[in-house]
Amino acid sequence: MRVSDFNYDLPPELIAQKPLAERDSSRMMVVTRNEGKIFHARFKDFPDHLQKGDVLVLNNTKVIPAKVWGKKDGKDVEFLLIKEKEKGVWDVLCRPAKRVKTGERIEFGPGFRAEVIDAGDDGRRTLKFSAPDVLGHLKKIGFAPLPPYIKRKKENGALRPQDLERYQTIFAEKEGAIAAPTAGLHFTPKVLKDIRQKGVLVTDVTLDVGLATFQPMRVERLEEHKMLEETYTVPETAASKINQAKKEIRPVVAVGTTVVRTLESAYSSDKGGIQPSRRSTSLFIYPGYEFKVVDKLLTNFHLPKSTLLVLVAAFAGRDLIMEAYREAVREKYRFFSYGDCMLIL
Repeated sequence: MRVSDFNYDLPPELIAQKPLAERDSSRMMVVTRNEGKIFHARFKDFPDHLQKGDVLVLNNTKVIPAKVWGKKDGKDVEFLLIKEKEKGVWDVLCRPAKRVKTGERIEFGPGFRAEVIDAGDDGRRTLKFSAPDVLGHLKKIGFAPLPPYIKRKKENGALRPQDLERYQTIFAEKEGAIAAPTAGLHFTPKVLKDIRQKGVLVTDVTLDVGLATFQPMRVERLEEHKMLEETYTVPETAASKINQAKKEIRPVVAVGTTVVRTLESAYSSDKGGIQPSRRSTSLFIYPGYEFKVVDKLLTNFHLPKSTLLVLVAAFAGRDLIMEAYREAVREKYRFFSYGDCMLIL
């Protein structure tokens, strides 16, 4: 299939720039795969679509305040800290990258600076920081690593506290992500309480959302795209609950595409199901993929020609999903990270 088969027209005003006042007040499009039907609801209705014995799987990764501005020759440079390679040494993305060369020093604040020790393509750099507790400094000066389609400027610090709180799920625990698992942003304590009271089993996995999730497809055919690796963890308790559900033909409900990739990556037919482990995955799910674990999916609306949209189309069928997206545009749904959601049954 061609990457262009997953394009759609989106008016810019439908890209959500701020979260709603209440997390669970977002709209929820419900798509039924068997009937091929589309109808409209609210996320508050989400528990109504679950049954006793269902297993709801959340991604408990925690977003770090990974966006920070440093100064080079008195001018601002934007950095996104991607991953710590060793204590005090981080892989980053920067812009404008032409200002940042190997051997140069970047000032981030009093007692917090870094030397550029390596330079790669597409704005990639490796920084060695003067202070080993980089994350501690980021929590003081860093911003939520919002996607570029959400417009923020360094000087617009008034929105920093809101973004640090709301670009984070209420069940986030394991620090390491540079983007939120956005399908989880809609949950509130009340919604989770209602779900548990129905007898739904709730469990956690972790996938540290990294560049792979947002890596653009620079090829014409899907089969030619190569996913970058991301690290996931499946605890013993989660594997046990999911495997038992599959044996008893009870639905496994994934909250977000990151959970889908985690569960499908952790599945082994030879070993009898989901394997508890901490591993890396470069699994690329596109139409034609046979799902082994996930039965239902809650997800946000994704960018045109993105691997996330392709994954959703693999789960529900390209034609149905593209029609659902056209319907979402007609009905003026809010798109992307701070936007509305879709439940695929």
